[in-house]
Amino acid sequence: MTQRPSLITPVLLAGCAIILISFAIRSAFGVFQIPIQEEFGWLRSDFSMAIAIQNLAWGLGAPLFGAIAERFSDRKAILLGVAFYAIGLLLSAGASTPTEHHVLEVLVGFGIAGTGMGLILAIVGRAASDEHRSMALAIATAAGSGGQIFGPPLAEMLLNLFDLQVVFVIFALAIVSTLLVLPVLRSPASAPSTAAPEPMGQVVGRALRDPSFTLIFLGFFSCGYQLGFITAHFPAFVTELCGPIAPGGVLAGLGITTTSALGAVAISMIGLANIGGVLAAGWAGKRYSKKNLLAGIYLGRTLVAAAFIMVPITPETVILFSLAMGSLWLATIPLTSGLIAHLYGLKYMGTLYGVVFLSHQIGSFMGVWLGGRLYDAYGDYTLVWWIGVGVGLFSALVHLPIRERAAPVPA
Repeated sequence: MTQRPSLITPVLLAGCAIILISFAIRSAFGVFQIPIQEEFGWLRSDFSMAIAIQNLAWGLGAPLFGAIAERFSDRKAILLGVAFYAIGLLLSAGASTPTEHHVLEVLVGFGIAGTGMGLILAIVGRAASDEHRSMALAIATAAGSGGQIFGPPLAEMLLNLFDLQVVFVIFALAIVSTLLVLPVLRSPASAPSTAAPEPMGQVVGRALRDPSFTLIFLGFFSCGYQLGFITAHFPAFVTELCGPIAPGGVLAGLGITTTSALGAVAISMIGLANIGGVLAAGWAGKRYSKKNLLAGIYLGRTLVAAAFIMVPITPETVILFSLAMGSLWLATIPLTSGLIAHLYGLKYMGTLYGVVFLSHQIGSFMGVWLGGRLYDAYGDYTLVWWIGVGVGLFSALVHLPIRERAAPVPA
């Protein structure tokens, strides 16, 4: 009797470990906004630009690392990513000017590309069976949310104990620790593949000429814009604009007594709620139209963001927003990566997802950069929020015409 393939595999577990640590560090950068501003006297836009450059470098690096993995090996690509990440963080510990941080965040961004979603999801997707692929991608994505749960509070705690330079060194050591699972990260030789027997250039060229690929590319922009802006600026937004935390209330009872702590915890709560969201997306992606699910998620984000910015910013509305937005946070990723695998095959999924992810990171760059620039210009983030509402609605609409069937392979 043939044994059914397992959902939980060593490749999936190793991939989850790498994504978890990589995203824990990446999601904590927003916590550094105010400490760096206070220590060096920078404008809000100075460190925002550093994070924006990090996001753009991440996007540019995603297809490159995908191609390196497919041309050489998955493990060599990850090893290179860890090296970029650790060196960038270590050098950031000694940086004291905006220009230095801007340059070094290029290294960090490439490091995230070599240890993040695009590369790891491609490895997990190739190793998973057709039956379990959608859920395996969702579990790996949920691992990123797991990192987001403890990354910002850990950074907040470390900043209360050490200088920010020491925290950068601790984070560098943490990303190096992912090398311990690298020997496990190898897809079995018998891993199923639905990829057409075409060279990489032909598959990528065919995708670039496909209007559906263009729509996926355009739609992913708002995901990056919203995630980039909220991750980088929400802790500072909450710290400065949220109403006071009531002494003796539920939050105070949990040890959250300051708005700065609430800002870090809010990012964690988004990650916590997102675990359920991505697992639900993985379950639904196997049963329903991925493009329609994506349109619904983007519409939901649009409504949640619009409602939040129109009500008073209180600890209660921050918690409700974090839970609502968190349920939709990374739910787009297993559906987008699964849609790409369905349309164009698994063999070059890493490269094709990397190309689409570039749009996501251009959006992240704009969200982070505009957040800093418009804050310095107007003293608040209101306009940045409403731009996010607009691009979210745009993404909901552009997913509807996507043709959700595999494109024919030229004879």
